[in-house]
Amino acid sequence: MNIAEYMQGLGRNARAASRLVAAASSGAKNAALMAMAAAIRERREFLISANVKDLDAARTAGLDAAMIDRLKLTDKGIDTMAAGVEQVAALPDPVGEITDVRRRPSGIEVGKMRVPLGVIGIIYESRPNVTADAAALCLKSGNAAILRGGKEALHSNQAIAACVRAGLGAAGLPETAVQVVETTDREAVGALITMPEFVDVIVPRGGKGLIERISRDARVPVIKHLDGNCHVYVDDAADPGKVVPIVENAKTQRYGTCNTAETLLVARGVAGRFLPEIGRMLAGHGVEMRCCAESLTMLTDCGIDASLLKAAQASDWDEEYLAPILAVKVVAGIDEAIEHINAHSSGHTEAIVSENYTSAMRFLREVDSASVMINASTRFADGFEYGLGAEIGISTDKIHARGPVGLEGLTSQKWIVFGNGEVRR
Repeated sequence: MNIAEYMQGLGRNARAASRLVAAASSGAKNAALMAMAAAIRERREFLISANVKDLDAARTAGLDAAMIDRLKLTDKGIDTMAAGVEQVAALPDPVGEITDVRRRPSGIEVGKMRVPLGVIGIIYESRPNVTADAAALCLKSGNAAILRGGKEALHSNQAIAACVRAGLGAAGLPETAVQVVETTDREAVGALITMPEFVDVIVPRGGKGLIERISRDARVPVIKHLDGNCHVYVDDAADPGKVVPIVENAKTQRYGTCNTAETLLVARGVAGRFLPEIGRMLAGHGVEMRCCAESLTMLTDCGIDASLLKAAQASDWDEEYLAPILAVKVVAGIDEAIEHINAHSSGHTEAIVSENYTSAMRFLREVDSASVMINASTRFADGFEYGLGAEIGISTDKIHARGPVGLEGLTSQKWIVFGNGEVRR
């Protein structure tokens, strides 16, 4: 296979299909999505058979248990994948929405219309369900998509792609509206991110190394999600009944997600009260705590297994662990908390636990992250929890899309003008 020619062909097909999908009615797009979901359910044996090939190859290659778990498709996972596509079909169609119309002194009316981005290239790793999620979101938002999954999920992704094509065909939409790259050659990624004539935006979903490489080398705009170094700050005015449940959920519900808390900051005025209880809770979950000198002293005499308490290194404040490890620091108060977060956060999600309205609102305004929360777990930073349906990723960018990227994040706006013969004078 000549990779350059192959990718150019995908690009040309996608560009042509994007014009048809952009003009498609909501009914046609929803019909395609419902047919896609039906095909996923009907072909579950085909999907599982393809997935077994990937799992066998993964075990042979010595991939770790966590990677294999992310790769595995089960009956329940297939039902969830199909239900996710149906949920996208049920969401309001953003394409064509007209807002902010106002009359100008000249007599014209000026407003904005929401429109698709065009062709979206999505590069992702491991999870085959991303193929269905990405296809559904791109289609509903009126875009064509070129999807390049990880080599470890090649057979699974191609099997899901067949279901996607079946859904598109059943609704009379071009099957090239969603194309899944059939080669694992890394050159395909290099080609995809350097075809601005065919691709309008790239969305990378994967490890930090992948995203940094794409951000560095792409000639196409990138909506990127770097790491999720998320913080929980326990303020002087925190409600004792909220502190431990929020910290526990933010850190221990799932360790391997980008919205999991990686650093705990506690105001000095309440550290003696809350830290021992938090520390014992974390120790009960087997969470290692990498502590500043002050917090280490407070936690050492609390009956916590000494192996779970370590002195923090400078690098710990910038780390996304994705593991049962939490950096812990005592701060003077909200000023130092905000300063620390803005210096070390990846700009993903931060939370404050406080009953002080002024402090909470300062935290909302001054913390420079995509999601900022008052008295809630960072784990809520998610497209489904925000009411967006599925998400294509969580952007830490500041331009165009920020935070969970759903249908609206895959569209843009253009200015529209309604006139009645007016001319500029």
